[in-house]
Amino acid sequence: MRRPTLVRPHLVLGSPLQLLLLAASFALAGYAGVRLLAGDWFQVALWFVGAALVHDLVLLPLYAAADRAVTGALGAVRRREWIPYVRVPAALSGLLLLVWFPLISGRVDERYRLVSGLSADGFLARWLLITAVLFGGSALLLVLRLRRATKQRPPAAH
Repeated sequence: MRRPTLVRPHLVLGSPLQLLLLAASFALAGYAGVRLLAGDWFQVALWFVGAALVHDLVLLPLYAAADRAVTGALGAVRRREWIPYVRVPAALSGLLLLVWFPLISGRVDERYRLVSGLSADGFLARWLLITAVLFGGSALLLVLRLRRATKQRPPAAH
């Protein structure tokens, strides 16, 4: 009976350029963290914990359920390849909504005008237009892909 050979783990470091870039990114992140926490560190920490909890307990189940609904609606095996054409524009649109929600909802119009000197009108219309362009572009890519696939398919023998 043969004894199994022990494989010793070895450390993979990468190239010197990768190590330099990694060290520089850690230094930059450390500097940004020190500057961010120099003010009201408790409020910043509270915001990070709250954001993590809201994401994990509220947002993740919501977009997982939405993804399951889309997957179920496109459930046929042949149509599973269509799912990324819905996921990508939905994710980008959702990210834009998440980032710009205060301005899209109109809740901070006056504060935005006082700080920037600009009107907050039009954020909802622009977000809807960007969402429509994202889904329209995705649909166009899907149609082009399907058209190319049908042209490359050999004709059926009779």
